[in-house]
This record gives sequence, C-alpha cells and structure tokens, in this order.
Amino acid sequence: MNRLFILMFATALLAVPAMAHHMDPETIAKRIAPVGKVYREGDEIPNAAPAAAAGTASVRSGEQVYQTACAACHGTGAAGAPKFGDAAAWAPRAEKGMDTLLNHAVNGFNAMPPKGLCADCSDDELKAAIEYMVGHSK
Repeated sequence: MNRLFILMFATALLAVPAMAHHMDPETIAKRIAPVGKVYREGDEIPNAAPAAAAGTASVRSGEQVYQTACAACHGTGAAGAPKFGDAAAWAPRAEKGMDTLLNHAVNGFNAMPPKGLCADCSDDELKAAIEYMVGHSK
C-alpha cells in the first residue's frame, strides 16, 4: 500500500511542472472566454455587415420560379400537371381566374402539394410563375 501511495505521489509531483506552463492567467482566460455573444434587437454589433432592409430581398421572376420549381411537373405533365405551352390544358384553368389558380398553387390542388416544389416562394412569386405559364400557353 505504501508503494502505491509513493508511486501516485511521485507521479503527481512530476506532472505538476509539466502542466505549470499551461496554467498562466492569460491561458486560463483564453480557455474560459465565451465562444460567442448575444445581441438584442437595436444593439450595435461590432464588425457586422449592414443588415438588409426588410423587403429588399430579391424577388424571383415567374420564369425563374418556373425553371427552378415548376418545370419538374409542368414541363413533363407529371401527375396530371398541365404542360407548359399546352393551350388546351391551360385554357379551362385560366378561365377560373388568377385568384383560383393562385389558391391552388399556394394550398395545393389534386396531386400538386402546397406551393408545388417551391416551399420558399412568396405568393407574388407563385403568381408570377402562374402568369408566366399561362402566358406561354395561349
């Protein structure tokens, strides 16, 4: 038992000088420093890029929305979607009016899920995409 105690004590004595250079106040301060900061609305944030003003995000055109989200189904007619450029398929839908078409696009209709394949589209962007598809299907 005494040998074990002496061995543990000697090991501890040898380890203290090895760790001592890591224990200076500056190193300790760096180790326990916060990794981030919390700012509240209205606080000045140092070195931050200016925030974009509300409502200045770029709005995608109808063609952009069609190409990135709608073409997967409306370009091929998948799941019964009226194909882009098919006047016969779009005419009865266009007769229902933009409000109905937009409602179907936003909330989903038949096999089309809400907002189609564009979950981040605004209603205005969806409307522009509908106008683009209907306009090219006359």
